[in-house]
Amino acid sequence: MSRIDAKFAQLRAEGRKAFVSYVMAGDPDYETSLEIVKGLPAAGVDIIELGMPFTDPMADGLTIQAAGQRALDGGQTLEKTLDIVRALRKVDNTTPVVMMGYYNPIYSRGVTRFLSDAREAGIDGLIVVDLPPEEDSELCIPARDYDINFIRLATPTTDNARLPTVLQNTSGFVYYVSVNGITGTAAASAAAVGPEVARIKAATDLPVIVGFGIRSPEAAESIASVADGCVIGSAIVAQIADGKPVSEVLSFVADLAAGAHRA
Repeated sequence: MSRIDAKFAQLRAEGRKAFVSYVMAGDPDYETSLEIVKGLPAAGVDIIELGMPFTDPMADGLTIQAAGQRALDGGQTLEKTLDIVRALRKVDNTTPVVMMGYYNPIYSRGVTRFLSDAREAGIDGLIVVDLPPEEDSELCIPARDYDINFIRLATPTTDNARLPTVLQNTSGFVYYVSVNGITGTAAASAAAVGPEVARIKAATDLPVIVGFGIRSPEAAESIASVADGCVIGSAIVAQIADGKPVSEVLSFVADLAAGAHRA
């Protein structure tokens, strides 16, 4: 059983929803980023999404674009991103870590080398937003050989004809994008999200986690109540961008996690 599967089994047994946090690796610098990542589990984070900085983040809003640029300007690399996970694994061997980003850095490193290094570092899953199901042979299917889940995005435009293709090789969980567009824009609505989550869950046994447009404990509770959990990224990254001390960032995360866990 993967760490992701084990986490969802634990949450089901406890009757709780999942809280997933996104942070950009290397933002605002390597040491601060590492301190934040190490503090996330104690703040109530069930699964960590760790962004891979990339020069052309097409699906990201301004907040996460800026975070990626800060990280790159500070010298963050794919190797240093793996190093953050390696360091986390020295103190936490149970919290799942999902790397999220784009295919170019992985392709540049070489798929086989990347998957081997990711497995060794302690990565549990991948979200690669610019690889559609038609390209599963590039990374999704090879990841199976390394016991790394490939998590697919479903969106409001993923209709019933397209959904089986999206779900075909997905594992770990399904990430439902609650709003059309890029990260950090419109607010998510439980009334709109609930029926879509139910539609997806009718087609898969995988947990469905909802992200985009969730910025407060109240919103986390509302969205998690109609799904298996929620993801918050831009709101956390904005705290880092504002130069908040690590303790304040983690306190903010703890409030968000408490909201999701009330659902």
